[in-house]
Amino acid sequence: MKKEIHLISPRGFCAGVTRAIDVVNIALEKYGSPVYVKHEIVHNKSVIEELKLKGAVFIEDIKDVPQGAPLIFSAHGVSKLVVQEANEKKAITIDATCPLVTKVHVQAKKFSAQGYHIFLIGHRNHPEVEGTLGQIDPSEITLIENTNDVSLLKTNFEKVAFVTQTTLSVDDTKEIINQLKIKFPKIVSSAKEDICYATTNRQNAIKKYAIGCDKFIVVGSRNSSNSSRLVDVAINAGCSDAVLLDSKDELDLDLYENAKVIGISSGASVPEDLVLDIVEKFKSKYDVEIKNFELQKETVSFNLPKNIRR
Repeated sequence: MKKEIHLISPRGFCAGVTRAIDVVNIALEKYGSPVYVKHEIVHNKSVIEELKLKGAVFIEDIKDVPQGAPLIFSAHGVSKLVVQEANEKKAITIDATCPLVTKVHVQAKKFSAQGYHIFLIGHRNHPEVEGTLGQIDPSEITLIENTNDVSLLKTNFEKVAFVTQTTLSVDDTKEIINQLKIKFPKIVSSAKEDICYATTNRQNAIKKYAIGCDKFIVVGSRNSSNSSRLVDVAINAGCSDAVLLDSKDELDLDLYENAKVIGISSGASVPEDLVLDIVEKFKSKYDVEIKNFELQKETVSFNLPKNIRR
């Protein structure tokens, strides 16, 4: 059976991911190997393995960083405590936090200074959430993961505000926000939503085009929040057979024998060559026609941190 592969865009690297990877590469040029990175710079197995080969060392505990060594904070951001620990190590710190994550940090601190109790909508133990929680006193911020968490909240706060993780499901987050607004009619938020443009664009593209597919593949690593959400979006859009694949090695071509239309997209931390490798593997067994569907172009870019600019 002839296959149609529908390549859905936007997909792949967002501006924050491009910036973060560039930071590691330039730091390696500037300081030589090794350069230490707090947490995986972005959540993609292929990217991390490539940077490891160049001399990047990914750590979770600042204690593992030698005194005075170059240390990069990942795109997900870090808490104030991590910054303090890095300073105590006299590390050469380079902040690769995505500017859109930094915007959430700034907003949370503003709300705190104005006397608001803050609800952070996000996934427990995700590094971005840990970084945002770590910006202010723990007594001033509460993590909300779902609508059930909202139902359990007490209503004795004088002033409340909310911020969100940048890589959430747009629809699920909207539902949580609606529940918060019912429970706290005077709740305030950022002027613009915190979910980033790339997360929203990729979800909207899949929402529009997945319904015409028999099967759908999202290329991305399992620890990538934005990639995992794309699978949910494809299923909710009407393509019940959607999967997350890290690379072509996880692709079982026999499972696609009866599928005529196969949709493919990728998370915001995924190199395009991983998508193309999957397409080539399909071509090795099936007669394939490629069709491209682009919801919109992305032109966003971010400046590098000042202390790493060439």
